[in-house]
Amino acid sequence: MAKESTTIDIGETSTVTKSTSHALVDEKKKGFVTAAPGGGYKRGLTIFDFLLRLAAIGITIGASSVMFTAEETLPFFTQFLQFQAGYDDFPTFQFFVIAIAIVASYLVLSLPFSIVTIVRPLAVAPRLILLISDTVVLTLTTAAAAAAASIVYLAHNGNANTNWLPICQQFGDFCQTASTAVVAASISVVFFILLIVISAIALKRH
Repeated sequence: MAKESTTIDIGETSTVTKSTSHALVDEKKKGFVTAAPGGGYKRGLTIFDFLLRLAAIGITIGASSVMFTAEETLPFFTQFLQFQAGYDDFPTFQFFVIAIAIVASYLVLSLPFSIVTIVRPLAVAPRLILLISDTVVLTLTTAAAAAAASIVYLAHNGNANTNWLPICQQFGDFCQTASTAVVAASISVVFFILLIVISAIALKRH
């Protein structure tokens, strides 16, 4: 009885396997090259976000500190009366100091989340948390700055209809210090708007 011979052709199969593996590697390379520009763009946004937060920390701390030190005593006084003006004489300025201090504390606490977005620029959760939190804190910052600005305006110009006299002619240094604090807080409002825009752009490109 003649024996049947069985032949196994391995060469063609290995060639197909090699071709498939090369195709997969090429696809991975293409995907990497395509994703790299997007990741780099997002990383640039997140680094700018981090730098803005550092700048906003300095501005808010400065605004709160400057308003806290706003005080002036006139050189003339009587035996029973001394003319003095300080931030604690105005509840609005007290609110300003507390609110801006809270904003500065929030910015410090937000730095770790900003660092996470730098390390992982495609992460959605930390960016969404920053977007919501920045929006809430922007409202607080705007309220404090606007309220203090209204008092500073009255201190400079008064109100003839209510017979409120301007006090900045007498307390010039006090008004100048309060005005500086309000301007600094207004700049921080602009920074928060930029932070919110950056977060919105980063989320939109996902």
